[in-house]
Amino acid sequence: MLKALFIVAILIIPSFTFTGGVSAWVTFPSPSTSTLHSSRLVGEGDGKTLVVAGASGYIGKSTVKEAVRQGYKTISLVRSKSSVLSNPSVEPYLLNSEIVETDVTDLNKLKETMKSLGEIDTVISCLASRSGTKRDSYLIDYSATSNFLSASTYCGARHFTLLSAFCCKNPWLQFQQAKLKFEEELEGQKDLTYSIVRPTAFFKSVSGQLEVIQKGAPFVMFGDGAVTRCNPIAEKDLATYLIECGRDEGRMGRVLNLGGPDEPLTMKKQGEMLFKAVGKEENFFYAPLWLFDFIIDNLQRLADLTGLEAIENAAETGRIGKYYAVEDMLTTEPDEKFGTITLQQHYDKIAVEGQEYDPYTTMFAAPKKD
Repeated sequence: MLKALFIVAILIIPSFTFTGGVSAWVTFPSPSTSTLHSSRLVGEGDGKTLVVAGASGYIGKSTVKEAVRQGYKTISLVRSKSSVLSNPSVEPYLLNSEIVETDVTDLNKLKETMKSLGEIDTVISCLASRSGTKRDSYLIDYSATSNFLSASTYCGARHFTLLSAFCCKNPWLQFQQAKLKFEEELEGQKDLTYSIVRPTAFFKSVSGQLEVIQKGAPFVMFGDGAVTRCNPIAEKDLATYLIECGRDEGRMGRVLNLGGPDEPLTMKKQGEMLFKAVGKEENFFYAPLWLFDFIIDNLQRLADLTGLEAIENAAETGRIGKYYAVEDMLTTEPDEKFGTITLQQHYDKIAVEGQEYDPYTTMFAAPKKD
């Protein structure tokens, strides 16, 4: 029992970042033609200014890199310029963009920053709370993102693309409610065209067990390993899609659910793919789903008894883990799939090269030492 509880606990947080807490869509090219399409986009930015908020994050930094490639004058909004420039996992992505320091939680400062950038064509919000807890979610997923919209309107931007989350289609978590509150605000304004992009899952959020199975431990899954299915999308493909929204009228004024090119993948299938990538014999551990309820119920009772926010946050983290253990993150319609990079290709790559350390996903890894 204690072993099972421990395993579930350490898997709860990585489960959350399927989409950064993150979904709904339009007609896309087939996987084979989308690569050709994106290759023709080089230079289509035509030097227009594109601003990315949350530029140092997992999707934000890839979006910056792709925007530069496509010929945009790209502005990367970050909290700390010095931190970005000293971070080897971020700085290379922001090369050739203009890195601008600001505070998205301070509306007046953000307006002043945005106004100083001159004429802005497109803005992309990749802002997302890290924890998914109530305070963090409403501060970032709603309030800071709302500030970014207000500042974008104030400086006369043309189009606003929002990176949201597929899981918002069936909301019962705090971060989902915060995201939906902002989505409603974006849909209700008339000053900018907009696109709301809800990706199913990021590759990094289904890669968190790489290091542990490389060390010989089992791949942990819930139920029989076939409770849920997903088709995650590569950060490069998602970045391309986000940028294209500002030029594709068919994607404007819409909520766009988006997944990658893979067929539906169960958790067990993901494990099989990981073992194939690392060249090890399959070894699975099946954790019962009722453990989530046991953990959540006891944490919530303790939170109600003590009134402590930290315990309430722990209970919410448990609910986040359960959500992704029982809900599909899957698009099945052809126009809700995009990109060419498969999850197996990603696994094969990180099995050889390793992956970037992230305390919210690579739970069994440690930061690389210089």
